[in-house]
Amino acid sequence: MSVNGPGEDRTDAKTEQSEVSSSASAPEEVDAKPNVHSFRYSLSFPSIGQCIIINNKNFDRGTGMNQRNGTDVDAANAMKVFGNLGYKVKVYNDQSVAQIQHVLTSVSKQDHSCSASFVCVLLSHGDGDLFFGTDGPVPLKSLTSLYRGDRCKSLVGKPKLFFIQACRGTELDPGIEADSVKDETTRIPVEADFLYAFSTAPGYYSWRNTTTGSWFMQSLCDMISKYGKELELQHIMVRVNHKVAVAFESVSNSPDFNARKQIPCVVSMLTKEMYFSP
Repeated sequence: MSVNGPGEDRTDAKTEQSEVSSSASAPEEVDAKPNVHSFRYSLSFPSIGQCIIINNKNFDRGTGMNQRNGTDVDAANAMKVFGNLGYKVKVYNDQSVAQIQHVLTSVSKQDHSCSASFVCVLLSHGDGDLFFGTDGPVPLKSLTSLYRGDRCKSLVGKPKLFFIQACRGTELDPGIEADSVKDETTRIPVEADFLYAFSTAPGYYSWRNTTTGSWFMQSLCDMISKYGKELELQHIMVRVNHKVAVAFESVSNSPDFNARKQIPCVVSMLTKEMYFSP
């Protein structure tokens, strides 16, 4: 059935020689509208966008949360990597829940019409679906939902990328030996065009080295530095997953925490391919 109106249906199969000969003088036809649709997010904007980094290292005593040594390395690496891609990066250190909400709400209310995308890097303690400010937890969803299509209109149809370094529970992964081997659509879901890259799978601890930074952020920054101007984002994230899974293993004096592994978790609602360069 044709969606473009009545007309003769044609096949794209090879025609018989006699048919080709008899219609040799007829004009050639194509069955597509040129440049109607692209499966690649457009970067044809004055700016690739903003990158907001929330970097929480020190926590109020009442929270019982330890200092997150090594997180400043993560923040510095992220600032450099996304800055090199052209993002306008801002880092906010040691933010309370109210301060995080204020920063992200303010940014969501800005006009992003001249931006191609939005990036947010969240570095803190976590538990399940909670992300910690310096004074306590906040549901992660309450932060990311500020950028939904019905709340941040100037980012509708544009990629909103969240990279989250935080624990998601208290489970430990012991590891296991393995053998080597332009659109016409006017209505889209409000949850579309998000990507959430979590440092670990649901329910698990997320590891961080006090000197070199977290396993996830080390790998993310390394892979984006190497492939950010070449590969599509989700291909990059596969390489991040691989590096975290293969290159890292915990070293601890506590037997329960020694020789443990980690695997990041990427949840994508992107509707197109995301490249950081044209």
